[in-house]
Amino acid sequence: MPLYEIDGEGLRRHDAARFAALGLYERNDLQRLLRDDIAVLSPDLLVVAEEFGNWEDSRRRIDLLAVDKAGHLVVIELKRTDDGGHMELQALRYAAMVSAMSFEEVVAAYEAHLAKTRPEDEVDARIELLNWLDVSDGDEAPIVSSDVRIMLVSADFGRELTTAVLWLNRFEGMDVRCVRLIPYQIDGRILLDIQQVIPLPEAADYQIRVGRKVIEQERRSSDNRDWTRYHIVVDGQVLPDENKRRAVRLMLEKLVERGVPAAAIGKVLTPGRFRPIKGEHHTDEEVRAALAEQYEGVDVSRWFTEHAFVEDGTTWVVRKIWGRNTEPTLNTLRDAFPEAGVSFQRAR
Repeated sequence: MPLYEIDGEGLRRHDAARFAALGLYERNDLQRLLRDDIAVLSPDLLVVAEEFGNWEDSRRRIDLLAVDKAGHLVVIELKRTDDGGHMELQALRYAAMVSAMSFEEVVAAYEAHLAKTRPEDEVDARIELLNWLDVSDGDEAPIVSSDVRIMLVSADFGRELTTAVLWLNRFEGMDVRCVRLIPYQIDGRILLDIQQVIPLPEAADYQIRVGRKVIEQERRSSDNRDWTRYHIVVDGQVLPDENKRRAVRLMLEKLVERGVPAAAIGKVLTPGRFRPIKGEHHTDEEVRAALAEQYEGVDVSRWFTEHAFVEDGTTWVVRKIWGRNTEPTLNTLRDAFPEAGVSFQRAR
């Protein structure tokens, strides 16, 4: 597939290159590059393992194992060939093998992965995963869905493979995606065109929405906790729905944007959920350090330190955990500052 450059008044054609001719290999190059910047495939992925093969009597290993925001494991298989080989069959076997993994097993895999890739960082794998899934450490362990997503990444895909993927995606619970990597060598530089070809992005967005509903249904059937989501409404404009903690944070953000002083909000909310910190702190690291210093014994992971409000020499932070207080709090904020035009409604 050629790439065209606008060169003066005409088009300059650049033909696609081959990974082998460029000296790029699956594991040492493509896998490493995608592992370190997985968002180029999808922004909702966190890599938890590389070359994963934690099962008996098998030498086969998953190139990359990730988890998405909804709690699905994602098997990512890589090829640099032009037809993808039989990678869909291989990925299906892997998906079946990891489908029974518990949250604690995912934590263990992520701990091992961090020890290899980020040994110098003092990262708590469990806390980082909980934050990724937007679940509090005080809650029960989150549910890892038994529906495993599959992402096939290759220079191109043969007709047999694409036919199989389209057929698989007809079945409930199946989410198989094909992402094409096309390399180009232009003026001594190597460029990479990354395209999701199955399903088309528009169809993928719809599939994500359907999948999220399934996850919510799984959660409701597993316990009696309230998983209600909320839309924040600004001057009649309904924003995308959020879970409870993010809905409260977003409402505070919109109130501040529309001129409501954080100090005024602090008089409405209890200090245990909206806290002032002396001084102006602008980065997540600064806020975390100041919060820990000024409030002895506080668990900084339970506060939105990356979304602080700085005002008149004071930094304000909001707590993540709201539980049954969510809707009463949203009501209080709406009624206290009606002039701001910020309201909310339950998601259907």
